[in-house]
Amino acid sequence: MGALAHLLKNRFYIGEVVYRGEVHGGEQAPIVDRALFAAVQAKLAAQARARRCRLRGSPALLSGRLFDNRGNRMSPTHANKGGARYRYYVSQAVLQNKPPPSGSVGRVPAAEIEALVVATLRSHLSASSAGEQLPDNDRDLLERHLERVTLTPNHLELRLRQIIEPAQAHDPANTSAGCPTASVTTMAVPWTSPVPAAVKGIIHVPPHNTPIKASRREALLIAIAKARQWIDDLAHGRAASFAVIARREGKVERHIRLLAPLAFVSPRIVSALLDGTAPADLTLTKLARALPYCWAEQERRVGTSAPFHG
Repeated sequence: MGALAHLLKNRFYIGEVVYRGEVHGGEQAPIVDRALFAAVQAKLAAQARARRCRLRGSPALLSGRLFDNRGNRMSPTHANKGGARYRYYVSQAVLQNKPPPSGSVGRVPAAEIEALVVATLRSHLSASSAGEQLPDNDRDLLERHLERVTLTPNHLELRLRQIIEPAQAHDPANTSAGCPTASVTTMAVPWTSPVPAAVKGIIHVPPHNTPIKASRREALLIAIAKARQWIDDLAHGRAASFAVIARREGKVERHIRLLAPLAFVSPRIVSALLDGTAPADLTLTKLARALPYCWAEQERRVGTSAPFHG
């Protein structure tokens, strides 16, 4: 309720203006009773606290923000198998025992989606925020800047919310009586689900007793998401070269060139990372250096070429 919340919090209606974070008496006559306005602010604050508590108690970063392309909310869920926990987002259409319509996605692995969204958001904001300090905490970053994610079979649509402070907004159209406003940006991120939409439960059980460490798996998934974003930036002219990306990321160009091929990693390898069946000794360097263009050859070199069972 972004626009409605802005109206409910606007002190212009009680005869005040906000400039550079300070409240001043305005020349306009108040049209809302101060006591009523204060009661509304208390109600909004209580609702915000309750919502933060609910979200912070859940590992699902995109809870309440992820939807399929038919408008169904994607709710977090998980399954436990062999001592491992696998997280997913599932369309409400599927949870209500309604098969997802043709062309929509009913179920997706949570870790990859979250890593891709966070990496894309940080990359975009770092390039466009003119030195603004971004929150280190991923949940805080999403709270402030992400409004909605729409999931399709071949891309994610991110609807971003950027706060424009009055001191930074010289265009009168960007402010209302000195109050912060929000501009909305929509961006598409290439993505293909490694998990078929119609499949329920675990795709297959890890066949070995030494699964890849969770920390290493997360690092690999984040690196893949970043690499996809770098290649997309180059393809769409948002970055002129790997050198530009390296400066933006605070890395040397050699590091960017080493990881960039991860944008073209086989979906089977991504699936193996997500469900814990990737080789336990798989490292970022090993994966990046084992990436010929042929997916089958990638899988053979990494060790994930065994057939999947649906």
